[in-house]
Amino acid sequence: MDRIGSYKIRTYSKYRRNIGLILNEGWKKHKIHSLIEVDVTEARKRIKQQKEQTGSAPSFTAWIVKCVADCLMDHKELNAYRKGRKKIICFDDADIPLPVERTIDGEAVPMAYIIRKANTKTVDEITQEIRSIQKQQLTDNNQVLGEDFTTLERFILAAPLCIKKLMLILSRHNAFLKKKHMGIVGVTSIGMKGRFPGWVIPLGGTTTMLFVIGGITKKPGVIDDMIQIREILHVTITADHDIIDGGPLLRFIDQFISSCEKGYLLPTIDV
Repeated sequence: MDRIGSYKIRTYSKYRRNIGLILNEGWKKHKIHSLIEVDVTEARKRIKQQKEQTGSAPSFTAWIVKCVADCLMDHKELNAYRKGRKKIICFDDADIPLPVERTIDGEAVPMAYIIRKANTKTVDEITQEIRSIQKQQLTDNNQVLGEDFTTLERFILAAPLCIKKLMLILSRHNAFLKKKHMGIVGVTSIGMKGRFPGWVIPLGGTTTMLFVIGGITKKPGVIDDMIQIREILHVTITADHDIIDGGPLLRFIDQFISSCEKGYLLPTIDV
């Protein structure tokens, strides 16, 4: 009796090896995971109304990125990296990396893109930036989108895994290198790929915080002492405990939830 059955062999691509390298780096952090629910009924309503009346609307993911970036500006102690053993650098701009899925040789690959200075951009500008980068032409050595690479960066992207490991070690406690090449607070949207009614607990990654946007489900909620059906977004926030303590993280999350539930920056359109 054949206990193996039919099969085919796939190459463990360089893209998968690069992702594994980043995940291994994430394991070295002391992480806090926060699983939260956010009522996005009002925000979704405004986006839908804008689409119906104008024919175009902002990306939901772009709007979340803007909410994260602007909240960071009020909590800059979270928009930070360690520098060496005794210093923490707090930055004035929110550089937010997010994965953009592309298909290469039949393989779906998440490719990194960093939205630079997201705090200075509008929701519409971030939307257009994301949509334009989804159409960017790919090259053989590229797993980072939208950047003008230096000769050194091109060399590292095409280098063997051992060279990439060395560069991660060198940048581990170098705040400026990490911000330049990795951003600071990551956003990844799992729920936008299909039905996913729940949370994901990420392994970490290289950034100080990581927002994993899960699915949206309809649940009963109390509004003005009345039970209504609400659209609830599941979000996991993973933070580096070496930089962020519970109190500052809680205040940041409270502001983030409040911004999202009010439909922050989304226009109200009269019906």
